[in-house]
Amino acid sequence: MVGYRGDNKTTQVCPRPEGGGKLPPPWGRVGGKPARFARRWEMGNLIMTTLLILEGQSPNIVQNGHSYAAEFVTCLMAMDAGLTLVAKNPCLHPIIQDDFTGIDGIIFTGSGVDWNTSDPRGQAQVDAMREAFKSGKPVWGSCNGFQLMASVLGGMVGESPNGFEGGLAKNLTLTDAGKTHPMMKGRKDGDGVPCIHRDAVQQLPEGAVLLAGNAHSPIQAAVYEKDGIDFWGTQYHPELTPAFIAGVLTRKDAGGFAETIAEMNELPKDPSHTLELRNWLDHVKERSAQ
Repeated sequence: MVGYRGDNKTTQVCPRPEGGGKLPPPWGRVGGKPARFARRWEMGNLIMTTLLILEGQSPNIVQNGHSYAAEFVTCLMAMDAGLTLVAKNPCLHPIIQDDFTGIDGIIFTGSGVDWNTSDPRGQAQVDAMREAFKSGKPVWGSCNGFQLMASVLGGMVGESPNGFEGGLAKNLTLTDAGKTHPMMKGRKDGDGVPCIHRDAVQQLPEGAVLLAGNAHSPIQAAVYEKDGIDFWGTQYHPELTPAFIAGVLTRKDAGGFAETIAEMNELPKDPSHTLELRNWLDHVKERSAQ
């Protein structure tokens, strides 16, 4: 069940029950009144979890058909078809505390813009993350969303000194903290996860805990869990498939990335790349149940 709320209109995406009939809550009616975008639906032991996905792409990129929020929708619904998902773009809709009402967890996506999270052109995203942290709710950040955390909390972000990293973030190495933190449950040293980025976190903010890195990007996964902030994130993209990465590289420079594109297209379908995001979703559900 997906509730996808854009910035200019509301769109309901929910299949009718087999054989027709009325939609169940939160898309039908409760007590004779509409129950759209309800926080959760409880029926027996079923609890609906609602996530807010904040698009990292600029509006013009989204209009050209490239939305990272849409990729999160696809990935998350494969994990749990009972989720309710709400998507907004901070560049079109300044995020305020009211946007978090009824929300269990908040996601900041990646981005393909020409600037990094320290650039004034990214101020709308910075403001949105500050508001998200004020809410005290669990926050996830992939790639640009991960870098955004560093910029907001006092770390350093810039163009990677090792250049572009696209394809797989290969040969991940877990830190001692990473080997025990629930975000990295199931992840092993030597694993590779889809990634595509030019910029990187060059210094974590004080208080953040490094969980994993590799030779190209020493800071690949980290959490910040203090002062009321509950942030988990990665430089790589657990929400993206190898095929998606291959498509991005093909549009970027098919000839220059031919070897990597072939490698990504040959990889078997394996949901293990989503481990960190699955673990975060479990974390969100545990917190919302408290």
